[in-house]
Amino acid sequence: MTAPSRFLARLLWPLLVLSSAHLLADTQETAPQALHLLDYIGADYSQAVQAGKVIDEARYQQQLELISSLKSVIAALPGKSDKAELEQSVDSLRGAVVQHQDGNDVTRQARQLSARLAAAYEVSQAPIITPDPTRGAPLFAQQCSVCHGDAGAGDGPAGVGLMPPPGDLRDAARMDRLSLYGLYSTVSQGLEGTDMPAFADQLDERQRWDLATYIASFSADPASAQSDKTYNLADLARQTPAEVLAADGPQAAATFRAQRAQPPQVKRGPAQLLDYTAATLDKSIAAYRAGEHDQAYDLSVAAYLEGFELVESSLDNVDASLRKDTEKSLMAYRQSLQDGLPVAQAEQRLALAKSKLTESAGKLGSDGLSWSLSYVSGLLILLREGLEAILVLAAILAFLRNTGQQSAVRSVNVGWGLALLAGLGTWALAAYVIDVSGSQRELLEGCTALFAAVMVLWLGVWMHDRRHAAAWQDYIKSSLVGGGGKFGFATLAFFSVYRELFEVILFYETLWLQAGPAGHNAVLAGGATAMVILVGLAWVILRGSAKLPLALFFGINAALLCALSVVFAGHGVKALQEAGIFGTRPVAFFDFDWLGIHADAYSLGAQVIAIVAIIVLYGRSWMADKRRAAVS
Repeated sequence: MTAPSRFLARLLWPLLVLSSAHLLADTQETAPQALHLLDYIGADYSQAVQAGKVIDEARYQQQLELISSLKSVIAALPGKSDKAELEQSVDSLRGAVVQHQDGNDVTRQARQLSARLAAAYEVSQAPIITPDPTRGAPLFAQQCSVCHGDAGAGDGPAGVGLMPPPGDLRDAARMDRLSLYGLYSTVSQGLEGTDMPAFADQLDERQRWDLATYIASFSADPASAQSDKTYNLADLARQTPAEVLAADGPQAAATFRAQRAQPPQVKRGPAQLLDYTAATLDKSIAAYRAGEHDQAYDLSVAAYLEGFELVESSLDNVDASLRKDTEKSLMAYRQSLQDGLPVAQAEQRLALAKSKLTESAGKLGSDGLSWSLSYVSGLLILLREGLEAILVLAAILAFLRNTGQQSAVRSVNVGWGLALLAGLGTWALAAYVIDVSGSQRELLEGCTALFAAVMVLWLGVWMHDRRHAAAWQDYIKSSLVGGGGKFGFATLAFFSVYRELFEVILFYETLWLQAGPAGHNAVLAGGATAMVILVGLAWVILRGSAKLPLALFFGINAALLCALSVVFAGHGVKALQEAGIFGTRPVAFFDFDWLGIHADAYSLGAQVIAIVAIIVLYGRSWMADKRRAAVS
């Protein structure tokens, strides 16, 4: 990102003049543009005029151009009762600049006008979900440090020779005149024609707020956050440290700086996440009305992945049918955007989805999860996600132990052990190095599930082909001793565990925040109970399988693994649909999440393909058995 102060007006003026009437008439686009201009008028005027004299003629001319641009933008806003007063305030602001009034007076007028404009056109200047600078740090490293430098000093390697040069984000005097919303607005809109891009298409709303709080940390002292005074989130977003300094003094301003850089993390209850979903859906339909269909679809995907999906597990434990109905209504609204349905039809589907969200919020409550619900959620998350991996691992290990192949058992243990490390490493990478969006998360899960479906099907057919003792002995001599089979087993063990682990970590991280400190012990107790149950299931499978005849054991394992391949196929396609890779096509069929059965043509189609593959491969095996029997 580059400092916008010097060439902002020069670059924004032609952009605003050449904008289409349709774009300028859209409040969702135009009002934030006006607020963006006011932020930089308030921040930069004092660098051009001091003590009633112009000290930087170029900056002063930019201020006049900015105000002209502002007047054009406000004139293009839809008519409201407050509009005439806003236009008069712009004229007053221009008069103050022409008269070289004190910088504090101009800044105060700009800030007051900004507040009235936001109120008149209902522009929210505060985030719905409390921003987290730890999520913003990897985003800054990815997107901004190349120009601004790792410490925000404007000394990044790509910033050499840029005009204007990248801004020094540690400049407390200037950062004090910008609100957190102003930083968010700059990240979102960028500056057309400069090296400062708009990130609204690359980062979702939560990510941009996270990034803004991290940027604010460069001019804050973390030690000052500890104070008897705790600012609410709305004030942290809308006010500036300079305003707090003028009203309450240096100590209060230092506390404000520190708290806006690290907003107090309240318990992220279900209501906060569902509010985020509803608010993002409102932005989606506004974009759809304006003809921005791609943006509307992207917002509908973000509304689901960054909001509702994070409470699905908790809602499932309270009212599974409501969870399914809410999910289907959100997908139906998303599909209406993808199909290009008339706005009225999209609005009808949205109204249904929002009514389901309201009902879901009522079921979950607004203050987080109870102790019992935290325990049950901790239990079922691990049990549900771990059962499939346990079944695959237990089947492979029982098979190898029953046939005396201890060296292959070690390969399998290495495979799932590496999966544990890879899952934890992926989580650490996503938490501290790069930011993994909800869409990327679902894409990873979907691709891994489909790969696991192919691997499990391969193993199931492989076991079926070797269910007879003679065939097994031939395989031992030709393949397993040479190591090829060991690698296949280890690979399957890896993907079976890795496929589940990252999602388990994600759900537990969300559940931990929703439960709050009072519910942490309940979450841990639920997870521990699930671990005991899963270990017990694995022991029962291993113990019981040792008593089965080899042919029967092979047959049962083969059937189990082939069934799991169908389950994985359904889960994989659903994850890709949630990621927005392709749409949904509901059909009249039943749902059974544990078996990966979803009433959707794409998901069911993938499972049909898996079943056809099983029939073909087993039919080939049956024909081979008949030929062997005829020869013998």
